[in-house]
Amino acid sequence: MENFPVIDLSKLDGEERKPTMEKIEDACENWGFFELVNHGISHDLLDTVERHTKEHYRKCMDQRFKEMVASKGLEAVQSEISDLDWESTFFLRHLPDSNMAEIPDLEEDYRLHLHFLFSIFLRDFKVYVWKLMKEFALELEKLAEQLLDLLCENLGLEKGYLKRAFYGSKGPNFGTKVSNYPPCPKPDLIKGLRAHTDAGGIILLFQDDKVSGLQLFKDGQWIDVPPMKHSIVINLGDQLEVITNGKYKSVLHRVIAQKAGTRMSIASFYNPGSDAVIYPAPELVEKEAEESQIYPKFVFEDYMKLYAGLKFQAKEPRFEAMKA
Repeated sequence: MENFPVIDLSKLDGEERKPTMEKIEDACENWGFFELVNHGISHDLLDTVERHTKEHYRKCMDQRFKEMVASKGLEAVQSEISDLDWESTFFLRHLPDSNMAEIPDLEEDYRLHLHFLFSIFLRDFKVYVWKLMKEFALELEKLAEQLLDLLCENLGLEKGYLKRAFYGSKGPNFGTKVSNYPPCPKPDLIKGLRAHTDAGGIILLFQDDKVSGLQLFKDGQWIDVPPMKHSIVINLGDQLEVITNGKYKSVLHRVIAQKAGTRMSIASFYNPGSDAVIYPAPELVEKEAEESQIYPKFVFEDYMKLYAGLKFQAKEPRFEAMKA
């Protein structure tokens, strides 16, 4: 099996730009996933976000997850569970508007961290946390838009085409799913997260570098996505498959539960705006034959409504349904 693609973004500025762009092209066409190093996001920022995320889970969510497991009798299951994921999550919305003020537990959680800031007021600490996550989100947003332009370059599309395709009337949707995957007593019977493709555009994942579990499906087998410190894992969603008319494809992936260690996952989704109209880029459709446009035209919000009930099923019927 060929090695999982790792892209060094720092090489885009030198003589190695062409082979680096070729590696990105190959990863998009043949993997749907790649891992970025030297991506420009501060390691100190990543370390701080990781520390607070893990502490938030330990202080605020771990006990609730254990209570949920006990209430459902999951520790004693004897057969495979096919409709439940072994994960603890919450969501942060960044664009077009933020929901940070609405997230439960953040204030109580970060009250527990006051000793790091030497007894400053709780209000000031909460502002600090919001600024931290806002800075993290802004860095990822900038990276997502840089990557979309690199994809445009490889696809032969005008610079900014993909960003405009995602824009809608209020700009893109951008949000973060913060997940933790605690130790599981029956990892052979319960998935951390069931196999699926992502519905949206481009996904940027900051994952645990010590506890593995993420896998993608390629050439008939499940392949581990290697945990690497300070890297950002990129994967392509269904909308990029549609816009590229299938040149790039979203790929099935899953999370395997582990018996030891809690895996952290911070996945940020740069998606089209709710009213963005998604369709194959005309430049990527054979002009001689209309049937070469094999993907539908639809409003992103309509696709998301369909996806909500069919996330863990094959993507092809979703595309067919949108044609109707």
